[in-house]
Amino acid sequence: MMKRRTFLAGAGAGVAAAVTGFPAIAQAPTKLRIGYLHGLATDGPLWLAETLGAFKDQGLAIETVQFVTGLEAYQALVGGSLDLVTTGAVISNFPARGQGKAFLVNSIETATGQLWGHPDQGVKTVADLKGKKIATSRGTTAHVLLHRALQTAGIDSTRDIEIVHQQMGNAVTAFISGAVPAVATWIPFDAAIAKQAKGAVKIADAGDFPTASVVDGWSARNDFHDGRKDVLKRFIKAWRPANDLLATRPDEAIAILHKTKFADFTVEQLQQQYKAARWRTAADWTGLYRDGSVTKWLNNVTDFNVEVGAFKNPVRAESYFDPALFLETIASI
Repeated sequence: MMKRRTFLAGAGAGVAAAVTGFPAIAQAPTKLRIGYLHGLATDGPLWLAETLGAFKDQGLAIETVQFVTGLEAYQALVGGSLDLVTTGAVISNFPARGQGKAFLVNSIETATGQLWGHPDQGVKTVADLKGKKIATSRGTTAHVLLHRALQTAGIDSTRDIEIVHQQMGNAVTAFISGAVPAVATWIPFDAAIAKQAKGAVKIADAGDFPTASVVDGWSARNDFHDGRKDVLKRFIKAWRPANDLLATRPDEAIAILHKTKFADFTVEQLQQQYKAARWRTAADWTGLYRDGSVTKWLNNVTDFNVEVGAFKNPVRAESYFDPALFLETIASI
């Protein structure tokens, strides 16, 4: 069959040359402009798919831009300079405002978010956060953890603390310098804290609070989702082998990524990032898309945004999440 396809392709090229007088030109790959956050759960599948040649196999060429938080990534998406973004909790933020359409999940981040404190400034536990300044980026995975942790401790995150809203890199720097007594952040920013913030302690992570888990994954610009579903299905096909390698052979996947796009982390740090999330094969994700689990997880974080006053009357995940693209694509493979 492969030989016959090759022959037909060659025959087609010969006919084209005979008719036009010029050699046939192969169809150019479709370009995708992608924004990403650097962390195993967000851009790991992206780079693994590229290394495996999966984008090339699907006739796709990627152009990428790195962002520090999902807020900036979605702003670029909404502004039209990107086609797709891969982020953490912000996947339940901008799409809930009608800005972007979620269509693909990488993992469930169960322990990515972390809370750190300076004991010498009176912060050793979550309860100690009451009345304190806390550096973080609003609307992100870190903010979700902070809000849920404070709820558990009976502390109102909108009245009983002062959030110092900064880009996450700046928030971590402020904490390391001692300018604030606490920071809500996420892996891999913890590596810098552990190395540079002497005496600082991790007081909690999202694994301590089940409602602090967040979906991470992919959204498309509204017009791209509406008009280029064929391209998004090809993207999902390219994503699948990378996802399944991460889900079933993580040591092999991590070794590949460490040699390519994740040399800035040690293998041990990448293994820590892996353990902070739940990974599933595409076949397993199919059931979670169909039974509404993914929609429920997305709505949990959208509800958080309402609780902290980010917006009112959001679009629900039943509308901003499109599971059909994934289900149709996986069923056809």
